[in-house]
Amino acid sequence: MQTPYYLIDKSRLLPNLEKIAHLRETSGAKALLALKCFATWSVFDMMSEYMDGTTSSSLFEVKLGREKFPGETHAYSVAWADHEIDEVLASSDKIIFNTAAQLSRFEEVSRGHTRGLRVNPGVSTSSFDLADPARPFSRLGEHDPKDIEPVLEQVSGFMFHNNCENADFERFDAMLGSIEQRFGHLIRQMQWISLGGGIHFTGEGYPLDRLAERLKRFAGENEVQVYLEPGEATITKSTTLEVTVLDTLFNGKNLAIVDSSIEAHMLDLLIYRESAKMNESGDQPWMICGKSCLAGDIFGEFMFPKALNPGDRLSIQDAAGYTMVKKNWFNGVQMPSIAIRELDGSERLVRDFTYDDFSAALS
Repeated sequence: MQTPYYLIDKSRLLPNLEKIAHLRETSGAKALLALKCFATWSVFDMMSEYMDGTTSSSLFEVKLGREKFPGETHAYSVAWADHEIDEVLASSDKIIFNTAAQLSRFEEVSRGHTRGLRVNPGVSTSSFDLADPARPFSRLGEHDPKDIEPVLEQVSGFMFHNNCENADFERFDAMLGSIEQRFGHLIRQMQWISLGGGIHFTGEGYPLDRLAERLKRFAGENEVQVYLEPGEATITKSTTLEVTVLDTLFNGKNLAIVDSSIEAHMLDLLIYRESAKMNESGDQPWMICGKSCLAGDIFGEFMFPKALNPGDRLSIQDAAGYTMVKKNWFNGVQMPSIAIRELDGSERLVRDFTYDDFSAALS
């Protein structure tokens, strides 16, 4: 296949899904795929065998979840608009409002629908202020129990989302304890609680059974159905971005330019100033550079066993989460195709993009 393309490897996706299935079975919690992280529906048939449905951040994600992923469809947005609320309700099993004001605004039209409210516990694990839902002046959820109490009878559940790439069970346990301490009297009046995503429980060495016990205990003591919303945990290490070296040069460092771009194809690397990942080793240092005109379009610096040359193929690792959902047409750089490696090792192209797609995205 012509590079660049994202390659989803089902044999690497499967271990994550099996851990999710184990956690569901041992804890009683339900797992919803967070479409804001990963929405490539060509593998939803496989994922739906191990998960309970989807959760969303917009009308379009709600509709995609309803259309492509069997099971429950939860609808959340930071703010719903008047013109979209009817379609959101028609496409979802549960609707979660970000504020009591939005809940009240749409109380009449949503009456009879299962409704929830986002609660901001004021604590999080995010190391980036940009992604911290509990940052000062956060707009993400109600934070004061006094503002929640007047609308309790209008909802049957809460959503707490305050973890971010949290691989520390002790930290999760402590934060859940603080949530129970502050909001327990409200939680015990609910039927279901979503604890959101950002818990890296599919990572190497994570104490999965301890998490299962904690979730089961939380559900039992508060008499609620627990939901988790894994995104990155679902697809971690499952996907690569396959690229080709187009040119090389030396400017104080060995530079290799590839047929991809972080701003267009792995935007989170730029936003959070992180390096890509590669499974390479050796004694030859090379900086891997994107082909866009952005000066800082750099995948990172890596060691290779030999000098790179035009035509060499490289695999950027862990390229599923927050990549395909954010890809864009900056500079008109060729959009990566999407391919799947089946469990038997065969590969198939499921989507490619052409100039017509680029043109259609504009006006």
